[in-house]
Amino acid sequence: MTRVLNFSAGPSQLPLTVVQKAAAQLLEYGTSGQSVMEMSHRSSTFLEIVRETERRLRSLLQIPQNYRVLFLQGGASLQFSMVPMNLLKPKGKAGIIHTGTWTKKAIEECRKFGECVVLASGEADHFHSIPKDVIVPQDLDYVYLCENNTIIGTKYKTLPECGHVPLVADCSSCILSEPMDVSRYGLIFAGAQKNMGIAGLTVVIVRDDLIEERPELPSMMSYAVQVKHESMFNTPPTFAIYMLGLVLEWIETEFQDLKALQSYNQRKVALLYDYLDSSALFKNEVKKEDRSMMNVPFMTDDPQLDAKFIAYAQAEGLVNLKGHRSVGGMRASIYNGMPMEGVEKLVEVMKRFEEAQAIC
Repeated sequence: MTRVLNFSAGPSQLPLTVVQKAAAQLLEYGTSGQSVMEMSHRSSTFLEIVRETERRLRSLLQIPQNYRVLFLQGGASLQFSMVPMNLLKPKGKAGIIHTGTWTKKAIEECRKFGECVVLASGEADHFHSIPKDVIVPQDLDYVYLCENNTIIGTKYKTLPECGHVPLVADCSSCILSEPMDVSRYGLIFAGAQKNMGIAGLTVVIVRDDLIEERPELPSMMSYAVQVKHESMFNTPPTFAIYMLGLVLEWIETEFQDLKALQSYNQRKVALLYDYLDSSALFKNEVKKEDRSMMNVPFMTDDPQLDAKFIAYAQAEGLVNLKGHRSVGGMRASIYNGMPMEGVEKLVEVMKRFEEAQAIC
């Protein structure tokens, strides 16, 4: 079997050793006589998996003790609703920094539950840069941002100064790629299918003081209820939690900490950006200071040539390079599971394609 190199924005490529370990344990986890997929979520064996997964996550992210970790369902998109349902006070308001498709969706959902103020927007620049020097009014219930933008390929390098206003961040496409100061945030959420594992799991990290009893909320949508039941108000995404645990174990084994993993990720993406900056055929339109380490959109000046390259790359075993339908072109998502060799092959294929076009 020949495995392809998957540059999808998600679900993404997993580290090979993680897939191999999951395969080896698929029929039987340990000496349990059953697969994790068959296991009761309330069994002592699975509860140990959950505890160990949370322990590893807390260790790698250095999560303070006054934060709860939740393993939920519904994807990051459900959090567009859960956040305002839980954090917006009666007649209160949220502030959002608009950086593209995902914050647009969050704005639309937030306005179903209360007032939402757009504090700054990158729309005038086609979202190719992150708004800087944003003033945060201190009468907001929270400030919301998407820290890494998969579609456009931008990334916050400096968080806004929020004062006493809690900062809420969608970190789906950048969590675990580098160290982060969790204490700067009131709440972090992330879909797992990019850097953390497989689809079906969303991790929420929420500060204790933001967990408020809201009896009017549906129980499944209440952070307080989910915390009280330790993410097991109903059956959680058991296999996805197990896969997260394997990914965390891989990070600890291969890199020890997120600083070392960040260095590796920086070397990977620098290889691609260096080529793009020197290429006469391909280009990246994001401002250099705001470029993402995880998602790299690029294109030629000809959509037909873009399509030709995507087919050329797929024939070489490089798949899911087609850009998001809203922007076109190509996009290489280089998450933790993408090895250096994958980026090296991508650049090699791009060079060969460019040389062929020059000859033509």
